[in-house]
Amino acid sequence: MEERLQKVLARSGVASRRAVEQLIVEGRVAINGKTVRELGTRADLERDLVTVDGERIRRIGQPRYLLLHKPPGYVTTRSDPEGRPTIYDLLPDIPGLFSVGRLDKETEGLLILTTDGDWADQIAHPRYAIEREYEVRVAGPVPPGGMERLREGIILDGRLARPVAAHEMRPEGNSAVLSVVMVEGRRREVRLLCAGAGIPVKRLIRRRFGNLLLGWLGQGHWRNLTQQEVTSLLARRARPGEAGAITPPGRRQRARQGRGTGDQ
Repeated sequence: MEERLQKVLARSGVASRRAVEQLIVEGRVAINGKTVRELGTRADLERDLVTVDGERIRRIGQPRYLLLHKPPGYVTTRSDPEGRPTIYDLLPDIPGLFSVGRLDKETEGLLILTTDGDWADQIAHPRYAIEREYEVRVAGPVPPGGMERLREGIILDGRLARPVAAHEMRPEGNSAVLSVVMVEGRRREVRLLCAGAGIPVKRLIRRRFGNLLLGWLGQGHWRNLTQQEVTSLLARRARPGEAGAITPPGRRQRARQGRGTGDQ
């Protein structure tokens, strides 16, 4: 059955629908050998030969949804020209698997991956205001007025960037641990916010995405999301003032350890 091309490609695990639209506009998609740039174009994978950058796209089976504890030092790309390790070195070989947003090389923590482009587009889009909570370990004390400046935000790429919530969780020797909650995933946003507030970041960990917690999942390990987690994620909306502290260890669910946990 014919469907809009961006929907066909997103459902086939090429990328999120917004990213797929960009591929089409850039002329990287072809149907039956003819380059397509019109977003309204329709296609049927059972009948048409659809390619992206010359590679044939095939219909995939049931969508997959994974949660990875990204370690520092890994890049969030399929391959890296500099030869750095990528998150896909830690994951099973699942056709069409891609990350929902990115974490920069030195940032660690919760990263969602899927083959479902429509679902990825919904949970990543700023209009859904799904919270991302980060634990910020500060390299030294928070300077006077630093938290106030952090909450005020900065202008980033011509737009105001600021957290929906930010507070100091606890002191840690001569430094501190902060909780910063965002509803967008703009590039290096938390690090730039902290830099603008004069807060030196020693370590940055994403602990929560919507209602999903990193929990006890070890660095470099992954697990499948449950169907309840998949369907309930969009029900978690950002509410200012609701973004409480990171769940204490005693209340976290213990995730099964081991790379390759769950059904392949």
